[in-house]
Amino acid sequence: MKIPLLSKCLLIGALMPFTIHAAHADMLAKIKQKGEIVIATEARYAPFEMLQDGKIIGYSKDILDEVMKGLPGVTLKQLDVPFQGILPGLTAGRFDFVATSLTITEARARNYAFTLPISTASVTVLKRKGDPRIKSAEDMAGMVVGSQSGAPQVTVLREFEKSVLIPKGKSVKEIKEFMDYNEAYAALAARRVDAVVQALPNLAPLIKERPDVFEIVQPAFGPATYYAWAGRKDADSASLVAFFSDSIAKLNRSGKLAELQKKWMGFTMTLPTDKVPAPAN
Repeated sequence: MKIPLLSKCLLIGALMPFTIHAAHADMLAKIKQKGEIVIATEARYAPFEMLQDGKIIGYSKDILDEVMKGLPGVTLKQLDVPFQGILPGLTAGRFDFVATSLTITEARARNYAFTLPISTASVTVLKRKGDPRIKSAEDMAGMVVGSQSGAPQVTVLREFEKSVLIPKGKSVKEIKEFMDYNEAYAALAARRVDAVVQALPNLAPLIKERPDVFEIVQPAFGPATYYAWAGRKDADSASLVAFFSDSIAKLNRSGKLAELQKKWMGFTMTLPTDKVPAPAN
């Protein structure tokens, strides 16, 4: 039977919304139907994510376990992925979501959808226990300061020097960059540097292990920055990102997030629960 041209056009027009809907399958619904979610983590970032007896543990893992209670019947498949492969792997669709400590930055926010923060990532100063010379970040003037090579904390330190110290006629004597933070901490203990700059939460395990050697200088300095999780920035993933973000907000409001912060870091922090904060540069 032949269909008139006008009828064909009307039929095609009626079917188009269904075609478009099929092309943009809802990720959260798809995961519930499949009964499995694949999440990538870099399990080498204490106290957030680390390995113990071959299993991923830490602050972020405890949060993830709480969030997964909102997905009954869905099995968690959590992959330990090198950090360099985390975001490229998400883009390529090798996993559904990333639950690892990502600093919210402008560059990342252009390409990925962030959840509400799980932690502050603001930078603070680490000094030797009892060093009377350093009472605030400004006291780094004239000193040798260490950090990890290529770390965002180095950028924060240089900007702090430019915007705060130099206008007052001061500057850092030298910035020494090390292969990793363990080398920087060793240099501080050995008096080869006067201070180390690092994100506040990441210093928690060090202070817990060596409280007689190191001390944190409060308050943090530089811009307010945060760690969050991320999903793909597309229509398919919007509901999944919203699910994780809403779950984090609920844990924050209920006090569970603070409980986990105290467990893993020894202190609590105030985090936004209404919207994702503006990214750092």
